[in-house]
Amino acid sequence: MTVELITEILSDIFFTTMLLLLPILMTSLIVGVVISIFQTATSINEMTLTFVPKIILTAIVIIILLPFILDKLVTFTVKYFNMFTALVK
Repeated sequence: MTVELITEILSDIFFTTMLLLLPILMTSLIVGVVISIFQTATSINEMTLTFVPKIILTAIVIIILLPFILDKLVTFTVKYFNMFTALVK
């Protein structure tokens, strides 16, 4: 295994991870900011007001994106299993 191959594998791992997690994290971020603005405007200081919508919308986004996530993970796994078997031979 060369340094270039390891660099390619690691960059592909990081890119795939960010591609899969970014929609979920952005949903939580946007919901948190919107709820915080609402809390500031109305002077409501309730902790569960931010927690419950984040959990619900994050779960909805995960359910909606599950086919995409599984497709990317299966493609990634098959690619690297084939690559590793070729390297072992």
